[in-house]
Amino acid sequence: MNLIDQTFAKLKEEGKTALIPFLTTGDPDLETTIAIIQQLEQSGADLIELGVPYSDPLADGPVIQRASERALVNRISIRDCIDTAEKARQAGVKLPFILFTYFNPVLQFGLESFMELVKAKGISGLIIPDLPMEEDEEVRALAEAADIHLIPLVAPTSKDRVVRISRKARGFVYCVSSLGVTGVRAEFHSGIDDFLSTVREATDLPIAVGFGISSREQVERFSKSCDGVVVGSAIVRKIEEALPLLAEASSREAGLRQIGEFVSELKV
Repeated sequence: MNLIDQTFAKLKEEGKTALIPFLTTGDPDLETTIAIIQQLEQSGADLIELGVPYSDPLADGPVIQRASERALVNRISIRDCIDTAEKARQAGVKLPFILFTYFNPVLQFGLESFMELVKAKGISGLIIPDLPMEEDEEVRALAEAADIHLIPLVAPTSKDRVVRISRKARGFVYCVSSLGVTGVRAEFHSGIDDFLSTVREATDLPIAVGFGISSREQVERFSKSCDGVVVGSAIVRKIEEALPLLAEASSREAGLRQIGEFVSELKV
């Protein structure tokens, strides 16, 4: 059984909502990324999205773009990101990993080789935001054969498309709370609750909501209608703010603690 399914099943039994942090792998470096992952798990994270840094991101706002730029200075590759999951597991991390990547690095890697490596390194799910449903057949088949969940993003656009995407989903359905790119927001799409109801009716899978969620109040608001909440830019910004502390061995623990305290506050 895929670890994502196990995690959501356990949380459902406990009546809890999954907290799913996103981080940019390699920001500021790979060793620190592993330490941050350990901290996130200790602070209440249930699953983690490992973002592959990309030079021309479609869905990422300025905070995550800056994180990608910092990681790319160190020439972080998609293989480095996949290997990070294995190294974190070796360091004792138990939670499921989801790789968030754009399609071009996957294509350049080679689809079969990529899926074999993802499986071997212990990654449970994939999010590829620029791979539309109409073109994902080959990737989906390879992922299903490897028991890796291809997790779709669905946005509050046409109801028919939302339903079709949700019915093909695996793992969970990632519901985009706002139109546009990622980033901290005070308000969400005006039809968000109707949109989430549409997704809920279309699938038996868990549904998670993301894009713009940055506070405990927002997590509580969505935990009433969703099984999971994704927090990305707000956590990446906390990492950015902690960079001076993370850069020095003497203050590194303080930097990690600062990130962890923020994540603990989000857990409901």
